[in-house]
Amino acid sequence: MVLKSTEARSPAIFDEMLTTDHAARRPYEAVAEWLATQTRGSIKKKQEEADAIFRRLGITFAVYGEGGSNERLIPFDLIPRVLSAKEWRSLERGIEQRVRALNAFLYDIYHRQDIVRAGRIPAEMINQNEAFLPEMIGFDPPRNVYAHIIGTDIVRTGENEFFVLEDNLRTPSGVSYMMENREAMMHLFPELFSAHRVRPVEHYPELLRQTLESVAPANCKSDPTIAVLTPGIYNSAYFEHSFLADQMGVELVQGSDLFIQDGALYMRTTKGKDRVDVIYRRVDDAYLDPLSFDPHSMLGVPGLFDLYRAGGVTIVNAPGTGIADDKAIYAYVPDIIEFYTGEKPILKNVPTYRCSLDSERSYVLDHLSELVVKEVHGSGGYGMLIGPAATKRELAEFRKRIEARPGNYIAQPTLALSTCPAATAAGFAPRHVDLRPFVLLGDKIRLTPGGLTRVALKKGSLVVNSSQGGGTKDTWVLED
Repeated sequence: MVLKSTEARSPAIFDEMLTTDHAARRPYEAVAEWLATQTRGSIKKKQEEADAIFRRLGITFAVYGEGGSNERLIPFDLIPRVLSAKEWRSLERGIEQRVRALNAFLYDIYHRQDIVRAGRIPAEMINQNEAFLPEMIGFDPPRNVYAHIIGTDIVRTGENEFFVLEDNLRTPSGVSYMMENREAMMHLFPELFSAHRVRPVEHYPELLRQTLESVAPANCKSDPTIAVLTPGIYNSAYFEHSFLADQMGVELVQGSDLFIQDGALYMRTTKGKDRVDVIYRRVDDAYLDPLSFDPHSMLGVPGLFDLYRAGGVTIVNAPGTGIADDKAIYAYVPDIIEFYTGEKPILKNVPTYRCSLDSERSYVLDHLSELVVKEVHGSGGYGMLIGPAATKRELAEFRKRIEARPGNYIAQPTLALSTCPAATAAGFAPRHVDLRPFVLLGDKIRLTPGGLTRVALKKGSLVVNSSQGGGTKDTWVLED
């Protein structure tokens, strides 16, 4: 069928739903037919109902550094993003290849550093990187797994053109929104689900629990006791921490709830102390243990890191995993994949310029208005310059930053990110999207079909982060 949006579309940007002659692509055919029956009034009513659901559930995120209330409702778009079974299989293979290689890389750099010896990565990129944790050298975590929970950010530019934008191996967030988006869509539009065979995502908490249990310490003699360690209610992802603990049927704890006694970790409960075998931590490395890291931290547990190294508890994700998602290391991931797997990368990187290198920095400074510049350790859309949308003042400021600390920045071309239809006040219109699939790695790889689609709700915007005005939508992977 032929369907038109309320806004003109750029022929240079891949529209995931519509072809250039406004025909619906095959995965979207039933969605397009449904959209054609909707009015602005019906969409507005459903949007209000969705907002009420999320408000009742308390699905919010925190925005730091602003006056007044810093809690916001997660913007949710009603129109699902749809991937065919064939598209997902291709993504799945590439994601699995990538996470295996990154885990092998983590094991290597904390042991022999063969990749450095082979000249594939400069030694200073590892040993002088602030995300590298020397305290992890020589330590073998259970099953030799460092990154158990991984969020891989993927963008699309064409029919079969997918790129990895970045890897998140520290404490990736967003999976609770993926699940609540699906729950809301099934409640709001049951007729849409009856017209599709959509692969489920609601089993993620069970898969997460299985993964956590599979990496329990070797001396764990019974069913492992798991706890989710949160920094507390003021953390931007606190909703997710409590959501996942509840869904897995495990305790949500803060550092003050835990203590070490006789070579074991315990949590305080109303019935007394209870031993903890696996900690799914949502606390950054520096704050995990004031005896080993930041002595001023009130968020961690004194002695936790030594207990971990002694095999008394498993920390998920392992301390020191952050170096594998450092944006300076990102540029080397294709080499990492080839070195550890002997294969060419299935999913490509976005071309990346390293400002630490004289020749590449010179190019970046000469083409600043055309590039996206990112801080190596930045996240959430902060510390980033989008050259084509920047003012002369912003360009001049970033030029000074790069010249002062070149190793702190990378740059990438401004990609023509694909669009999906989004509900607007005037009807539906194309908006740029990315995708964060969630991967679990323990005794085996467990990959939930789809993931979290983030959408730039502002017209023309490429920034999808919720802290920067973006929203989310349900992601459908269709059965064959």
